[in-house]
Amino acid sequence: MENFKSSKATKIDLFSLKSVQMKTFHITWFSFFLCFFGWFGVAPLMAVIREELMLSKSQIGNIIISSVMITIFARLLIGWIADKIGPRITYTWLLIIGSLPVMLIGLSNDYTSFLIFRLLIGVIGASFVITQFHTSLMFAPNVVGTANATTAGWGNLGGGVTQMVMPLIFAAFVSLGYVSSEAWRYAMVVPGVLMIIMGLVYYKFTTDTPEGNLKDLKKADPDFAIKKKAEKGQFLAALKDYRVWGLFLIYGACFGIELTINNIASLYYKDYFNLDVKTAGLIAGLFGLMNLFARSLGGIFGDKAGIKWGLKGRVYFLFIVLLLEGFALIAFSKMTILPIAIFSMIVFSLFVQMSEGATFSVVPFINKKAIGTVSGIVGAGGNAGAVAAGFLFKMENVSYPQALFIIGIIVCVISLFAFLVRFTEEAEEEARKELSEVYSLNDVVQPKPVFIYSYAKKGMYKI
Repeated sequence: MENFKSSKATKIDLFSLKSVQMKTFHITWFSFFLCFFGWFGVAPLMAVIREELMLSKSQIGNIIISSVMITIFARLLIGWIADKIGPRITYTWLLIIGSLPVMLIGLSNDYTSFLIFRLLIGVIGASFVITQFHTSLMFAPNVVGTANATTAGWGNLGGGVTQMVMPLIFAAFVSLGYVSSEAWRYAMVVPGVLMIIMGLVYYKFTTDTPEGNLKDLKKADPDFAIKKKAEKGQFLAALKDYRVWGLFLIYGACFGIELTINNIASLYYKDYFNLDVKTAGLIAGLFGLMNLFARSLGGIFGDKAGIKWGLKGRVYFLFIVLLLEGFALIAFSKMTILPIAIFSMIVFSLFVQMSEGATFSVVPFINKKAIGTVSGIVGAGGNAGAVAAGFLFKMENVSYPQALFIIGIIVCVISLFAFLVRFTEEAEEEARKELSEVYSLNDVVQPKPVFIYSYAKKGMYKI
């Protein structure tokens, strides 16, 4: 058994950068944040771009789809690559190469060129897979769900911040004397440059595992290549595992919907509540800002359910929050009064992001020899869900509120797929043994009533 005490971190100490685990924690979430910032940088500026390029509703729908479609394939590929060469090098190159279409989208002068650049930008959405893979390698089972949820949630926060910040960057260029058709183009250079800088930081200050980089581990361990060869078949095993595809659908019903809302929220509030670009962007940004804590809550309570009821407890919690997400989206779609619409959107956002955190509190336990591959497949499900939702928003005879209502019903149905994710008694026993590496077996089997405080005292969380 892997010695989690000596390698993987058993607590999350947010205010420390002494350990390689916490350095990786902070660097990987901020890298994902910048990728999200670049990925959706043009979304809050679409009202300006729509006027300049004279885009129809159908064309905007195609742009929404293109922004997330290529990420499906990128996530599948990047998970496999990360398994092969490690997350450090993979993330470094993704950040640097991914920055190019972010900056170059400003060269677009018609619908077709803009669509192509929007498609290429979608590749950086694969950064999520590396983020989840890297934290899964760095943290022990008692906090891996929390670590995954927090790094992903704070990364997703970039989707909310960009809604608020990009209109301000755009306005800053306008104040410098640039016309609107120039200002949005220069504004997109900002996230691109930041991504390049972060790529260099990732290479310099992270390692693939707590023990070191894969390249060094191969030199130190003569049997390393043999071990990797023995695990080669795990890629196909992950592809054949129906639980992976069940989580693929589930993640499509939560993260896929978050991506969709990030793409349409600003336009939604501008068109249906008659707001200006800056105000619509600020309100739309509230949806993404819930990632500051909401996704972490999904991971924390997923870990809590796992400690108290085993792996099946993680799955039951996932079902509950996904079902509540569907109900909340149905309610949001019916709101016509602005303050109530904002409140219902925030409630909906809470459950969306908790569902995402809960999903990736389950993922690390599906196939531990192919975590990158499983993370890639499930992560791709989020983009597949966004693509499917995008087709609803491009239909001329379906309004945005109607599309949201239909999606809400679909989410409720997909929540039932959580019951397809089952674990054998052997897997449950292995999880209990792993937890006993961190706590006494008695505490695992019979947790104390006040979970967060009782386990915090033993060092489970330091948040």
